[in-house]
Amino acid sequence: MAQTEGAVKFTAVKPQLMVKAPRTVDAVQFYKTAFGAVEGGSACCPRPTTEQGLPNILCAVLELAGCSLVVYSDESAPVGSEGIGTQLCLETKDVEAAISKAVRAGAVAEGEITEGGGACCGGRVGKVRDPFGYVWLICSPSNNCAVKCC
Repeated sequence: MAQTEGAVKFTAVKPQLMVKAPRTVDAVQFYKTAFGAVEGGSACCPRPTTEQGLPNILCAVLELAGCSLVVYSDESAPVGSEGIGTQLCLETKDVEAAISKAVRAGAVAEGEITEGGGACCGGRVGKVRDPFGYVWLICSPSNNCAVKCC
């Protein structure tokens, strides 16, 4: 019996952030420091450790704001490449403090914090670019938004 298109049901979406191999350890540490991510597990390469004396991580699962994301090493990623077409959004009541924390950890703030119609669902939003090229929106929760993350 053939399945209809509507019968497929997904149970989760797990963003996967590709990072150049030697920087995977740095990326995991950045997400833990800047955003409070908790490492749920990782797989290490049997090769020697990184220059910092840390394990060479192939991939790591991070828990962040009730969602899982995977940071993985990709040898084919061009050095200096940036994430293209991906924007991640974190909700918090204190947008300024979250942006400041990310900047202290190595992110770069982009633009000003906006409020109202130009922001996420009418809330407040600021933007940072992490050291690995990914853009993170830091938004205040808004009751006007019909779309909820995770």
